[in-house]
Amino acid sequence: MNRTPRATVIRAPGTNCDAEMCRAFELAGASVRLVHIDRLIERPSTLEDADLIGFPGGFSYGDDIASGRILAARLRDRLYASLRKAAERGVPMIGACNGFQVLVQVGLLPGPASGEQWPQSAAPAQRCALTHNQTGRFIDRWVRVRIEASTVCVWTRGLHDGWSDQSMMLPIAHGEGRFVAESPDLLASLRQAGQVAIRYAEPVNGSDDDIAGICDLTGRIFGLMPHPERYLDWRLHPFWTRLDEAGRSGRREPPGLLMFRNAVAAAAEVAVS
Repeated sequence: MNRTPRATVIRAPGTNCDAEMCRAFELAGASVRLVHIDRLIERPSTLEDADLIGFPGGFSYGDDIASGRILAARLRDRLYASLRKAAERGVPMIGACNGFQVLVQVGLLPGPASGEQWPQSAAPAQRCALTHNQTGRFIDRWVRVRIEASTVCVWTRGLHDGWSDQSMMLPIAHGEGRFVAESPDLLASLRQAGQVAIRYAEPVNGSDDDIAGICDLTGRIFGLMPHPERYLDWRLHPFWTRLDEAGRSGRREPPGLLMFRNAVAAAAEVAVS
């Protein structure tokens, strides 16, 4: 790519993690454009030059009705065609927390099954959900996670090995983060196709198979309940001074930042090809 990859971060009323996601893309080497959903609906062509797309966390539209429901409905109704075209040209997308809730309701995750294409006229039916935590309570803490070695997810490339339990942690903050698939068959299909990208290392919210994040079959569209954009610097870790020396010395970048670096590199690969 002869230019800096361009990331578009989409916000709505109630979004509150957009600044962190913009910083993540910038640190990873992309230029960033923060766009309000209303402006995007007015001019859907804005997405035509996006090399990466981000759906940040927060409480879009106050999470009225259900988490992410209103934003997802607007995207399905007004912007699905633009998002489909972006997916078809291989644009890496990420949805963190509320963004993940939105992606599954739009139907961008888990995406078309093997041998299928993106529907042309209307968004895909929803096949999984992020519902109320099994405890019935909001959870706000850092948790240990496990990156799956067999996943096709481009965002997590190279992150499945070589980390201490303390280093491979991410912060979560959600009341509706329990991943539920529509059927055991879908769950089995996600596992077999390498679409399960990240799991909780121990039970957290009652998610099926302890799933914390999934991707589509291309590995480029990625959603997760933890917040990688909040782990861009070792000093953001709650007990960073007690981490292994690789973390303390800064010889290796934190997992959150590396996810965004992977995506920027993947976007550059598409542009070159």
